[in-house]
Amino acid sequence: MIFINLGKMRKKPEKEAVGDATKMMEEFKKRGINVLTWYWTLGRYDTVFIFEAANEKEALKVSVDVSEWVATETLVAIPRQEAINLL
Repeated sequence: MIFINLGKMRKKPEKEAVGDATKMMEEFKKRGINVLTWYWTLGRYDTVFIFEAANEKEALKVSVDVSEWVATETLVAIPRQEAINLL
């Protein structure tokens, strides 16, 4: 399953926190989380994190793991063709 995690930073990012986030991504990989892309953005959200996880429970763990640094909203992404097939 593909998830889109929209994040709002809780505090100003520092270089140390960026290093911690890089280490966290390695831990996610060990748990079977496939990071597809990660952006810092301008506008309503500060980050957009797109990843694959086995299920919603694993995606929830990602949000809990980053909750110290980022307030998140996570969306389930359904590929366009699959959604069309549901019509």
